Amino acid sequence: MTPPAEILLLPDAGPLITLAYADALDVLFMPGWSVALVDMVLCEITRNQTPTSQKLAQWVQAHQLPVLPTRINQRYQQALSSSLVASRKSNLGELAIQETMINFAFESPPKTGVFLFEDHKIARAGFIVPDNCRKVSTRAFLLFLEQKGWLASAIEIERRAIQAGRAFSSLRFPA
Repeated sequence: MTPPAEILLLPDAGPLITLAYADALDVLFMPGWSVALVDMVLCEITRNQTPTSQKLAQWVQAHQLPVLPTRINQRYQQALSSSLVASRKSNLGELAIQETMINFAFESPPKTGVFLFEDHKIARAGFIVPDNCRKVSTRAFLLFLEQKGWLASAIEIERRAIQAGRAFSSLRFPA
């Protein structure tokens, strides 16, 4: 079994936004895992002014979260700087996380990664992660925290996010 400190949680934009709406970002630290962001996810959550963009930027800075560089973000930034309209903006964060986790498989020993996602398409799609990595939905993660006794109520977090205006996925996992 991998010690908690050797597990790296990589949240996608969706879970970060939901937890920001619920004022519950710090639940990401409850398992004792390290938390990092891939650069493309950080770009996605801060590039536009949204109800959560400032809160998320401040949270990342306050916790001095590591930001992992990816080729996906490098190419996206090159397209922006060369005045080319980035033809693809959707799912770049997920692709950057996938790139990072594939790189984990080549480390010795392989790093354990947990991809925290909210997009139901990922649950059903062929989103491939190496054997040393896992993908977990926001709802499943919150239920895990509740079952461990680290969180009083997963449903309360969901309720707070929805009441604050978040359109949280109604799809239940596993699907």
